[in-house]
Amino acid sequence: MQLLGGEFEFETDSARLLRLVRLAYAGLPPHRFSSTAPQCRVRLMLTPPVRSVAHVAEPPPVRALAAGGILCGAMDGSGFVTLAVSKHSALIVIPHHLLRHPYHARYELLEFAVYVLAARVQRLVPLHAACVGRGGEGVLLLGPSGSGKSTLVLQCLHEGLDFLAEDSVLVRPGGLLATGVANFLHLRPDALRFLDRAGRAALLRSGAIIRRRSGVQKLEIDLRRPAYRLAPAPLRIRAVLFLSAQRARSERLLVPLRRSAVLDRLAASQRYAAQQPGWSPFRDRVSTLPAYELRRGDHPHESVEILRALLP
Repeated sequence: MQLLGGEFEFETDSARLLRLVRLAYAGLPPHRFSSTAPQCRVRLMLTPPVRSVAHVAEPPPVRALAAGGILCGAMDGSGFVTLAVSKHSALIVIPHHLLRHPYHARYELLEFAVYVLAARVQRLVPLHAACVGRGGEGVLLLGPSGSGKSTLVLQCLHEGLDFLAEDSVLVRPGGLLATGVANFLHLRPDALRFLDRAGRAALLRSGAIIRRRSGVQKLEIDLRRPAYRLAPAPLRIRAVLFLSAQRARSERLLVPLRRSAVLDRLAASQRYAAQQPGWSPFRDRVSTLPAYELRRGDHPHESVEILRALLP
């Protein structure tokens, strides 16, 4: 599969793990940065079932481990991810009982391996951000939990903008080209209140409820359907918006930011990315783009209109 600028080969002898891969990545636009894409291999193994494993509310958390050039995410109970970046390869071992929690298996093991490989092999900057656009250009949406990123992204989808990613964006510093995985959108149920009754009912019927590690429950919506536009290729970042939960006191939702404020906000919101190779050239380039604080209005449609004005 062509993902995140790389060509990924998944291999497993388990039909259930193959279905997990397809659930995550089938039907996505094939993003690449150049005519020659780096090749990566991900091997998935399923451990035999163990009768003594008790049913639990959720699996244990993944712990990040690193030593001697090997990166590993270990999950108590024999589940783990091992990455050999220099060899463009990963090994994922999934305990049989984790199949009862497909969201955690997919998001914390499979997608973790693919994102880290794609970022490290291609020296991309991994951002905690969303991105939408049109015409090959995009706007980065950054903001803490509760700032309304997912609600705004949902409105953008319903108003015909291209969707790149909701939560994780990988950026090539040279040229500021961004890619992501446009498979799912995760929403609090109250984010649907801005849709009409028929739209709310359709999403509630088709979505699945997932539970985050924080305990927050969200509606997971698969976006690979004709109603939505997925970005067919990486988007060139044109502007940066820092979303704020603060309501606009007047009609002015968009507040320009100075370069120094942009640098401070990037450093505060992207602490993981700031430790990765490529951060310095990315930071220098992105801080020259138009950047704003986007405050909350009465309806997310107002913010979509602002996004349209920033795009070609």
